[in-house]
Order: sequence, then structure tokens, then C-alpha cells
Amino acid sequence: MSYYKLPLVFEPQPEGGYTVTCPVLPELLTEGDTLEEARANVADALVAVMEIYEESGRPLPSSLRAIPLDEPLWTESLVQLP
Repeated sequence: MSYYKLPLVFEPQPEGGYTVTCPVLPELLTEGDTLEEARANVADALVAVMEIYEESGRPLPSSLRAIPLDEPLWTESLVQLP
């Protein structure tokens, strides 16, 4: 199992739900009815994008790399308060 750190943009949709894109990987596009669902769908979208890059012989952007979990990891999260 690999972990990747990438910037994500969650855009609320007028009809509800969120569309997710990634500035580093313009091919990454997914959605979800909730933030949690949208975030969970990113993994499947990332696998699909990585397959596209592999099949076309294109290297992944250099800013995208696997993150070992034995080193400190900086992340940002949304936290909902009651």
C-alpha cells in the first residue's frame, strides 16, 4: 500500500455534493455527495490517473511521490465542531 500527498480542491456544487480536482494532476476528477465521500473517491481516481500516465509512458509530476509512513507527515484537515 502506498500513500501520496497531493493538493485537492473540493468545489461545492449547486445541486449538492462536491467535485474534487487536483492542480498537480489535471486528469484527476471525482465527486461525492459529502466531503467524506468525495475524499474517499480520490483514491480510485488517483489509481485511474496513474494508469493513464503509465499506459501513455508519461512520468508522474515530480511533486507527486509516495510518502513513507515512517517519516513526519504534514497534512491539513477540515475539522467540524459541534
